[in-house]
Amino acid sequence: MHSLAPCICQKKEEVQITMNFSRISFALQLFFICHFITSGKLREVEGCTIYISNKCPFPIWPATAPNTGHPVLANGGFYLPSGGIRRIGAPGDWSGRIWARTGCNFDVPINHKPACETGDCDGKLECEGTIGLPPATLVEMTIQYDKRQPSFYDVSLVDGYNLPVSVTNKPSSSKCLIRGCTQNMKDTCPPELQVVNDEGQVVACKSACLAFNLDSFCCRNKYGSPEKCKSSVYSGLFKKACPSYVSYAFDTPSPVVSCSSEQFVITFCPDKWGTEHLSA
Repeated sequence: MHSLAPCICQKKEEVQITMNFSRISFALQLFFICHFITSGKLREVEGCTIYISNKCPFPIWPATAPNTGHPVLANGGFYLPSGGIRRIGAPGDWSGRIWARTGCNFDVPINHKPACETGDCDGKLECEGTIGLPPATLVEMTIQYDKRQPSFYDVSLVDGYNLPVSVTNKPSSSKCLIRGCTQNMKDTCPPELQVVNDEGQVVACKSACLAFNLDSFCCRNKYGSPEKCKSSVYSGLFKKACPSYVSYAFDTPSPVVSCSSEQFVITFCPDKWGTEHLSA
């Protein structure tokens, strides 16, 4: 009578090998799944790049707020010293606004005052999607990673002005450039639009809509069309100082820039009022 032990041992070894192979196969499948998911997320997050440059002779606190359905970039806000540059990764179809806060002190909240003299977002360093307190110069962007679809952006003074800013692509091209201002709006701001800090310094300039809250200035209700809402003396002052910016809601011709690019440079207090570019 032949022993069955060798056959049983051989079958056990075959089963063990099969199980080990299955584990390895499963592990490899899991690795590739995780790899593709992670790669997809990285591509989504790093689809476009925004460089924020501070050429002001003082620190600023840039902030970001997404439009509905889009993620918050860089936790919504950060500190940027004079001369500093911050690189931000953005999804390839991001839409939202970017601005700079000035005169911030997040260490000692006093009587629940805003932490920043301009652009404050509930007294927080990281705005986490909260829209800043106007007036503040706003960069409004809808960007596309796919170069077959252009990105659109503008600089808006509809809610007022606090700093000059330039926007361009990288490497830069003239058709993609929004220049800075030809005048410092704080120097030419009428008294009725001025925002003054505790030291009596003009730190921002309100728009007429923000200052007076009138339909004719805000382009709403019966003035809610380009035919009914025209430029005012106040928006004319903004346009004279910053001709490349949106001076009021129905500003014409439209200052919105259309540009196909994966990289953009936003410079606060640009040299020569916006004619410089970030070197590659």
